Amino acid sequence: MSRLATIAIVGRPNVGKSTLFNRLVGKRLALVDDQPGVTRDRREGDGKLLGLEFRIVDTAGFEDYDAATLPGRMRVQTEKAVREADAALFMIDGRAGVTPLDEEIARWLRSENTPIILVVNKAEGKQGENGLMESYSLGFDNPIALSAEHGEGVVDLFDALRPIVDGFDAAAFEAVLPPVEGEEDEDAPLGPMKLAIVGRPNAGKSTLINRMIGEDRLITGPEAGITRDSIRVDWQWEKDGEVHEIQLFDTAGMRKRAKVQDKLEKLSVADALHAVDFAEVVVLLLDATKGLESQDLHIADRVLQEGRALIVALNKWDVAEDPSSLFNGVRGALEDGLSQVKGVPVLTISGATGRGIDTLVRVAFEQRAIWTNRVSTAKLNRWFESAVENNPPPAPGGKRIKLRYITQARTRPPTFVVFGTRTDSLPGSYTRYLVNGMRKELGFQGVPVRLNFRNSRNPYDE
Repeated sequence: MSRLATIAIVGRPNVGKSTLFNRLVGKRLALVDDQPGVTRDRREGDGKLLGLEFRIVDTAGFEDYDAATLPGRMRVQTEKAVREADAALFMIDGRAGVTPLDEEIARWLRSENTPIILVVNKAEGKQGENGLMESYSLGFDNPIALSAEHGEGVVDLFDALRPIVDGFDAAAFEAVLPPVEGEEDEDAPLGPMKLAIVGRPNAGKSTLINRMIGEDRLITGPEAGITRDSIRVDWQWEKDGEVHEIQLFDTAGMRKRAKVQDKLEKLSVADALHAVDFAEVVVLLLDATKGLESQDLHIADRVLQEGRALIVALNKWDVAEDPSSLFNGVRGALEDGLSQVKGVPVLTISGATGRGIDTLVRVAFEQRAIWTNRVSTAKLNRWFESAVENNPPPAPGGKRIKLRYITQARTRPPTFVVFGTRTDSLPGSYTRYLVNGMRKELGFQGVPVRLNFRNSRNPYDE
């Protein structure tokens, strides 16, 4: 299979790069807001345009700052994206016209070897005509007048991209509609492991992913809240001669809801929660220098409510004080605060040095295997009969509750249905007894288990 061409979108802040990115991938992946500088890390997606397929990269707004500053580190990532791309879309704002920063970006792009396509966004109507005329002064080929928000000019963009994209079938002139997201096929073969890293701001999530993949792919620094979008990074983990495919998701830090007032931070947290919904295994990253806080338990509870496999990782372990006491304290607090799921793995790592990363990934694969495990009906009911016989359900009001059989309805997470009579009178303590028994006897340690009850229909009820 031939490699898809990679197209990067570059330009100064707030010209509409993320809006075009979302249109090309067919869904709202990148955060969009009126204020400049929303995008910070590179974001990649599968782009489609009138049958043309390619890899599209959204970048941070190019600004002239010192490389040691946050905007400077963002610019370094943008420069790297352009150099790695097969072509770049240089976008300017047609309503604002050519600015001095546009001219500076144009000089830099002309010095690179990457083919450049000049795109004048917001060019609809008379307001964009002057900017379109001014864009010729930037020294590129004929500019493309575009409206990323309304979809105008996509045919001209298609014509410009077509010679660059390899393996394109010229006969495929089909309009591309946004993909339809249906329910996940629970029994479909496992693909790359989807591993999301979540936690409070400045816990070291981006630093950890950079160390895992061996490059400065994500922007890091002492500032809290650098990451805004949930960024997917494809990675191959090699262990014992085998290569394992992993999709890593870096997410924005999640603060207490009462502290989140800024609209953009609310969007970032919502995007992080969407990444949790998409993931299979979620790593809750704790800052070992700060210990466990109530917000960490809230995040963990949210992950488990979504039915995802959870791992708790104490980061910055190389600089933790009194590590033995800290580890035992965190484990004890998790057992009390997450009593609904027993056996959640607690690991110690260092994103700065790489300590414990192999163990983290190995455990993640083990937890995914548990999360996707299906028990045969015969084995399940042998355990169930023994569990009910050893501890029969109570008889509230003197009326007996009869449990007949159990079946596994689905995996990811493991979900079971118990059939019987008067199951709606079953106390929560008995449900916990059954779930704990499944964890111990059937191997569902550390993952959420859902147990539902159904009453058998009585033909004499009416």
